[in-house]
Amino acid sequence: MPRKTSGISRSCPNPECGESVTNIIRYGFFQLKRGKRRRYRCKACRKTFCSTTDTPYYRVHGSRNTFAEACHLSVEGASISTIARVKRKTWNTVYRWLERARAACKAFNENNLKQFDIKEPQADEIRTFVDDKKKTTWVMTLLETTSRLWPSCLVGKRSYRNIRRLFRDTLSRSECHERLLITTDGFKPYGWVIGRMFGSRCIYGQVIKTYRNGNASRVKRRLVIGTTRQLDEALSDSEDSTKLNTAFVERHNLTIRQGSAYLQRKSPGHARQEENLAGHLHMFQCYYNFIRPHMGLKFGTEFRTPAMQAGIVRRNSAFDRCSRVRYSSRSEFWREMAALRLRWPLNNSYRRKHPDTRKAKN
Repeated sequence: MPRKTSGISRSCPNPECGESVTNIIRYGFFQLKRGKRRRYRCKACRKTFCSTTDTPYYRVHGSRNTFAEACHLSVEGASISTIARVKRKTWNTVYRWLERARAACKAFNENNLKQFDIKEPQADEIRTFVDDKKKTTWVMTLLETTSRLWPSCLVGKRSYRNIRRLFRDTLSRSECHERLLITTDGFKPYGWVIGRMFGSRCIYGQVIKTYRNGNASRVKRRLVIGTTRQLDEALSDSEDSTKLNTAFVERHNLTIRQGSAYLQRKSPGHARQEENLAGHLHMFQCYYNFIRPHMGLKFGTEFRTPAMQAGIVRRNSAFDRCSRVRYSSRSEFWREMAALRLRWPLNNSYRRKHPDTRKAKN
């Protein structure tokens, strides 16, 4: 007879059911190469599942620790070839694992990165290229200075439309209770977008830098929206800024470059497809906000993550806790897995058609 579970913190993965732990029972085992694994059953819908159902670990021929370690190496700046050598796995295996992790982290960000206060956002762009140095691509980022939270990023052209998408995505996730202090560089579409979306409800300033021989020789600060008195009051209330600056988002851009092999200077593992760069940024965004403690958020002996400082979560997470994805139907789960499988490099003819799947030379 199947016994009732004791202390199982999971619900039925069937979206049509969604029963809680009270109706989940143990339902025997199933055999794997590494040993037996527990099987569970929902008494309401009578569906059976295991602990890895609806997660990137589902049907992965490898340990969860190795999978999580590969994800950690990826967000610490290691390329796929480097991860394959360190973990002694094939290049194709690591590629498939990271594809699954990116999809799960993207869904986790969409479900959890919301309902936070925004007070002092800073926006900037990172210039890179995809496949060829002539194909310039921009990574547009927005940082909440008060909590160091990274709410939104976008990969594409440096245009008015993408800047508007970036700010709209941030506003749809956040809550504004007071007048914002927004700071950007001198890119003109910023002024157009912020003026139309916020108007007099914000204080907007630009920091324009002039470079000579690779160094900033001149810094000009310009107030675009608001009065000087309003700016002085906002700076006096700010916990981090004493004058208009983009130092926090520029330092954040360096963190992104260090954590992505696609964006590192003179890297042999640059992105060949834009979707791979965007997927890796979603995984790094999850790692930055929810997993890695921020050195600038130390309170006594406690190091907080940006999500903890923003009040989204109470403790830092891990890749295994960020991996469970809730799909609207079982067919949606299998459609996404099939879409990932179509991009998996299976043979040499596939690599010739898809340049991004070619192995980097040692």
